[in-house]
Formats: sequence, C-alpha cells, structure tokens
Amino acid sequence: MTIRLYNTLAREKQNFVPLDPDRVTMYVCGPTVYSFAHIGNARPAVIFDLLYRLLMLHYKKVVYARNITDVDDKINARAAELNVPIQEISSRYADAYHSDMAAIGVGLPTIEPRATDHIGEMIGMIQRLVDAGHAYEAEAHVLFDIESYDGYGVLSGRDCNDMEAGSRVEVAAFKKHPGDFVLWKPSCDPQPGWDSPWGWGRPGWHLECSTMSETHLGETIDIHGGGQDLVFPHHENEIAQSVCSHGGQPFAHYWLHNGFVTVEKRKMSKSQGNTLVVHELLKTHPGEVLRYLLLGAHYRQPLDWSEKALDRARRTLDRLYGVLRNASARFGPFQANSRPGEAFLEALADDLNTPEALAEFNRVARELAKAEDQKQAQAHAGELLADGELIGLLMTSPDAWFGSDEGDPENEVIEALIDERNQARADKDFATADAIRDRLTAMGIVLEDAGGETRWRKIDN
Repeated sequence: MTIRLYNTLAREKQNFVPLDPDRVTMYVCGPTVYSFAHIGNARPAVIFDLLYRLLMLHYKKVVYARNITDVDDKINARAAELNVPIQEISSRYADAYHSDMAAIGVGLPTIEPRATDHIGEMIGMIQRLVDAGHAYEAEAHVLFDIESYDGYGVLSGRDCNDMEAGSRVEVAAFKKHPGDFVLWKPSCDPQPGWDSPWGWGRPGWHLECSTMSETHLGETIDIHGGGQDLVFPHHENEIAQSVCSHGGQPFAHYWLHNGFVTVEKRKMSKSQGNTLVVHELLKTHPGEVLRYLLLGAHYRQPLDWSEKALDRARRTLDRLYGVLRNASARFGPFQANSRPGEAFLEALADDLNTPEALAEFNRVARELAKAEDQKQAQAHAGELLADGELIGLLMTSPDAWFGSDEGDPENEVIEALIDERNQARADKDFATADAIRDRLTAMGIVLEDAGGETRWRKIDN
C-alpha cells in the first residue's frame, strides 16, 4: 500500500518514498515549555503521532524526533513573572505537556531532544555558516544573511526582495536586510547564556530545530512537520540555515503542515479570551473525546472547536463503546486483529484522510451491532479494535468508559441502588423505582434498560 502525503514544498500530493526504507526519519517541532499546551498545540501532536503509527506499520524502523524548546524569551518572561528559576518553568511545563498529551493518546517520540542539551552543536552550525559567508556578526548578534541563499522563500513562496520586517521578524538597524534572522544573541542576567566565539549569549529559536534534527536524524531527513503557522518564518529559516551549513544538501524531502484550530469560528487568542487549554479540558472531558474531535477534520483543513462538536464526539464514542459492550455481553470477549482493515488503512494512507477513516471505523461498528453469531462478531470487533489501536480510540474497556468498572467504592453504592430499583420494579412499586432512578440521575448516573438487564454509565456534571 502506497502512502501519499501532501508536500507543502511541492504544493501537491506525492507518493512517499523514503531515502532509506530501513530507517525512515521524521522531525516535528515540539512545544516551547512556558505554559500549558492549548488545543492548537495538541493538534500537531495528535496528527504526527498518527503518522508515526502509520509509518511503523509499513517500515521496519522509523526514527521520530519531536523536540522540546527549553530556552526561549517566552520562558524567560514567564520565569520573571512568577519570580522562579527558568529551569523550574521549563521542567514544570514539560512534565505537564507529557501528562496532557498522554491523556489524549499521544505517545512519546523515538527521540525527544532538548535545546539546552545541544548548545555546542548550535555554536558549531553557526560557525560553519559564518565561515561559508552565510552569516555575519553585528553588535554581539550573529545573523543569517538571507540574500546569500538563492533558495530563500522556496517553502513559503515569498520573494526575499519583497520582504519587509513584520510582526514575527526582529527589526534592528544593524541588519543588512530586514528579513535577516538571529542565530545567536547576547544574554544578560537572569537570562540563560553560554560562552561562544561571539560572547556570552543564547541561540535563536530557528537554529535550535535545525541543529537537533541534524544531530539525531542526519543532514537530510524524510519528513518535517508542524503547524501551518510555522511555514514562515520558522521552517523557511530552518531550510536556509540547514542547506547552507550542509553544503547545499536538501534539509527535508517532505514538508507537512496541519491547519489552524478556531473556537466557535473565531481565531483562538489570548486577547479574545478563547484559548482552550488541554489541561483544563481534561478536567471535564475524557482524553479520547478530545482526540476524536482533533481527528474529525482533515489535518490540512481548519478545525473548528465548539461545545456542540465536543458533545457530538462524546456521543459518538458512547455509541461505539456501547456497541462493543453489547456485543461482548452477547458473544464474549474479543481480540483485536493483527492488522487494521484495508479500507481504513487506505484512507489513512491517502494523506491521513481521518474523516474517511473515521467513517469506515463507524461503518465497522454498525456491522458489529448487526452481527448474528460469534464468528461474525469476532470478525467485525477484531477489525474495529485493530483500527482503534492504530488511530488511538477505544483504548479502554466499555465498563471503564461508562464508569462501571470494578474497584471504585462508589460503584458498590450504585449497584446496590440498581438492585433495589430492579426489585421495586419486580414488585410493581414504580414510585420507589422512579425515586431511585431520580437519585441516581442526581449522582450523574444514566441507566439503560435493555434485554432484561440494567446497565449504567456516568456522565460529566
């Protein structure tokens, strides 16, 4: 099965052909750890986690690097705001990022390099760029000279002759060109800093990813990914400094970018007060609900986040888990197939077409619901569970999903009340039965009477 990916660099969908089928390489820009991750940060984490899983099905070895930026002006500002050491901020929010991403089913990458562990390599790359005439020193800064590289603008489609300094480009009188970007800048206490040939300072953000990718994956890699907002200037600058420090060798063959997340059709921003933090969302919604919604739109398209969409995702997962629970009650436990369904895989192989894959996922669930014997049920359930393992859904038991798993002391109370209600119904004491149902509803418990049995699940209050 051929994997096809939309390559931002080529502006078209292409067959994926790795440089070395025995060692596929992928680098994705990870978090700058100065605060909790918002839902926009979670989208690339989920998307490229899924791509990694898909690649692992097709290739013997996939090396996936997703960095942590732990030296940045935003971290410095946050530390000053809270009056704590910089390392405390980066450590605190790196741990929070790992916890929150794990809750939405995002696994760890193969390698998770941290910027502060690669300062020596960064200084080495800057020196190569200076020696080759692609960088210059000015007022204790070292800057990349974009006019020294004819390919500048190849990813974003921008012409450097037309570029003016904008909100994401530092403006300084000592720049040769407004678009020249910082490779090294001076530091003063309490900012972090390191010794270098250009004085005490710290690296520029763009440089960090190029160096970490080179160190762990090599000079030329297969896939580089990130959010659409990184195309310019971040990824454009990565290409320039990497190509120029590697003697003209390509940096990455395939560039993938996910679309923006909006909230109720509006851009997410602090100024509008609509920034949705994953850490807070997880207090009221299961991680799989967030993941399902993040996968609901094609990764290259905008994704609109809303309470209605969250509710639809929850109800869909309730239905899927309900199908599994009912089928298990009828036919016994199921095992996942060794490989996901072909139609499901074909959808994902077509540029991670998750809407089509989820449609197939739901179709298999409907077939399971209609199964008439154990053989049919195992065939459909096995496929559904295998699909779920790949896409990161249906990863818990139905009983755990509905809150009726054993071991919680509250569950014993709930089960006892249900037994009392069932006895009242058998005695035709419907007033008592209704009163018990009302009490359970107040506890956040939904009852489902079907086939002579009463099942229950917890709902979010």
